[in-house]
Amino acid sequence: MYQIDFNDPIHVFFMGIGGISMSGLAEILLSEGFTVSGSDRQSSSLTETLSSKGAVIYYGQKKENLANRPDLIVYTSAIKSDNPEFVAGKELNIPFLTRAQLLGQMMKNYKVPIAVSGTHGKTTTTSMISQILLEANTDPTLSIGGIYRAIGGNIRVGGPEYFVTEACEYTNSFLSFFPKISIILNIEEDHLDFFKDIDDIRNSFHEFAKLPGSDGTLIINGDISNVEEITNSLSCRVITYGSSNNSDYTPVDIAYDELGHPSFTLIGADGKNEGSYTLNVPGLYNVYNACAAIVTAKSLGIDESIIQKALLDFDGTDRRFEHKGEINGISIIDDYAHHPTEITATLNAALNYPHKTLWCIFQPHTYTRTKAFLHEFAKALTISDKIILADIYAAREKDTLGISSVTLQKEIQSLGHECFYFSSFEEIENFVLKNCTKGDLLITMGAGDVVKIGENLLQK
Repeated sequence: MYQIDFNDPIHVFFMGIGGISMSGLAEILLSEGFTVSGSDRQSSSLTETLSSKGAVIYYGQKKENLANRPDLIVYTSAIKSDNPEFVAGKELNIPFLTRAQLLGQMMKNYKVPIAVSGTHGKTTTTSMISQILLEANTDPTLSIGGIYRAIGGNIRVGGPEYFVTEACEYTNSFLSFFPKISIILNIEEDHLDFFKDIDDIRNSFHEFAKLPGSDGTLIINGDISNVEEITNSLSCRVITYGSSNNSDYTPVDIAYDELGHPSFTLIGADGKNEGSYTLNVPGLYNVYNACAAIVTAKSLGIDESIIQKALLDFDGTDRRFEHKGEINGISIIDDYAHHPTEITATLNAALNYPHKTLWCIFQPHTYTRTKAFLHEFAKALTISDKIILADIYAAREKDTLGISSVTLQKEIQSLGHECFYFSSFEEIENFVLKNCTKGDLLITMGAGDVVKIGENLLQK
């Protein structure tokens, strides 16, 4: 496999350079003196930023884009073998790395690479850890899977000590990483278009847990079912957190303010008080995200007062219970939740937020996920008072399963809950304007483009 060396900058070409992760990796390489070029379907704020920093961007993917013959090509799982750039690169015998392989190679250039994995909560926890490291003046390099407002984007280029990144299990990409500290937040069924079942998923997380090696650390949620199967026979140090007294760290005395922001005290396995913390983001799920961040920081020797201040100052990331604004006295929140567990957590958090009627506009994400979790989606969504469904966001998939948002609507209605479906955002927006009233809370939810509904409403 090709090895990236920051002491020997080369020319790297990114296929799909406008993606949030790919653009971030390109930006890091630019800062390290690499020559960067790449292609994407269309211009965006991310490609424009890269162009301003010296990258050469081509729009449209064609073999002529490789005329200057880069030393390395980086691609994502979305790139097919018949892509003209892919074909041309193979004909020119240019080395290839996947996005995950490049990220793994880059981690080797830092003293303490930290990788945050889990079915849910990766972006928020990665951002919490980042906030603590920034507060501690450690000058971290950060690669986040969403927009982290404290750095004005998803990438921060820092010094050679700390590198913090998300680690996604999809296509086993996180097995290409080289972390010194690995974090596992939770393990549930998801990405069933790739994994066979939950046992297949757990096996991948077990392999990920091995990556830190004898001189590394695994921080894992002790509430994961049969967690010992994941931690069994590891050579690294293992630290657990969770609601169980068997965990090394446990949050107690959890309370909420009028906006649903939690506070809690963290207790160590020996009964020692490890500090009291107040969060500026809502929900019980964020208590456990914060626990993972706190334990990580404590393992690095960061002072408790720094951790406390950082978490109090942390106000979330884009599309994670993000307050978008108000219209006619209706509060509009946007959230990325697209798995039943995430929906349950987000809507339960919303119950602690001021509201008269809780509305949820949900856009299912991919046909395979909708079919696999149809009943679970229906049950989770009924936490809200009123449900509106948009069409399924296909993402990488084609409609071959005979599943639709109408199928989900019928499942919700079979539970005795009112549910509306509209085939266009405009219809949804008009319905909301006619039916939502002052004091209501409206959440747009999903991993697609459902955020546009709230943004459109706020412009009316």
